[in-house]
Amino acid sequence: MRFGHCDPAGIVFYPRYFEMLNALVEDWISQGLGVDYAQLLGPRRVGLPSVSLAADFKRISRMGDVLRQRLAIAKLGRTSLALSISFDGEDGQRVAFEQVLVCTSLETHKPQPFPDDLRAALELAAQQQE
Repeated sequence: MRFGHCDPAGIVFYPRYFEMLNALVEDWISQGLGVDYAQLLGPRRVGLPSVSLAADFKRISRMGDVLRQRLAIAKLGRTSLALSISFDGEDGQRVAFEQVLVCTSLETHKPQPFPDDLRAALELAAQQQE
């Protein structure tokens, strides 16, 4: 955790966790799944907005703490993806998220099936975590 993540009380300001969550998901799609996130949103015009997001804050984090981020596919549908995500410290889980993303067209903003390359990568990732 960095200085900029903390509030005047010296603990991580909770909205920063949501920024870290978004960065984790973007990196997971690009680096973990091998599908360029910037290309999805840019030239391919494929959106992955959050339609549901729940957070359970278990413990505080302070500047200098190192958190391990874990991400698992909870459910893969035709147009949606449910993720279970946690940020863990040495003393256990700090925050747990349940997030649902929906694949949309950035032209119409309506749900659409995942592109073939993204679906294949998601299916492989789901199989590997079993």
